[in-house]
Amino acid sequence: MALLQILRYPDPRLHKKAKRIARVDDRIRTLAADMAETMYDAPGVGLAATQIDVHERMVVIDISEEKNELRVLINPEIIASSDEASVYEEGCLSVPGVYDDVERPSRVRVRAMNLEGEIGEFEAEGLLGVCVQHEIDHLNGKVFVQHLSMLKQTRLKAKLRKQERELERA
Repeated sequence: MALLQILRYPDPRLHKKAKRIARVDDRIRTLAADMAETMYDAPGVGLAATQIDVHERMVVIDISEEKNELRVLINPEIIASSDEASVYEEGCLSVPGVYDDVERPSRVRVRAMNLEGEIGEFEAEGLLGVCVQHEIDHLNGKVFVQHLSMLKQTRLKAKLRKQERELERA
């Protein structure tokens, strides 16, 4: 297994739409293991392949306290969502140190393939529902900050540019 580099917003590669995975093979299983190791090390609760500059439709998620309930979702898609919405404070491994409220559907039904190549469906709400929607957004080339107002996005980009300049000077 290997730790992978996570792209940082506003890197344009984060806005590239991921392609479907045709079949699950050893390369995909290794990628999933590397993504999980990277997510746990970061530490985070979700990571999309797009965030590591692999533009294939796969995410890893583990919202458990013990970090022992890894979900690997291949070609995930939301097939139904509730009309009711909830607001959660979200953060992102590609936008470190930034958290803000995002409104999303309260419940979603998701269809995805697992590492055995089997297609299944599940309902997600609460933190899992938010995480699934957030990671699927990444696969579609969208970062959570794009759900924020234009003013907040502009301020965030300025803040991140300033942080980058300070890192370059150090």
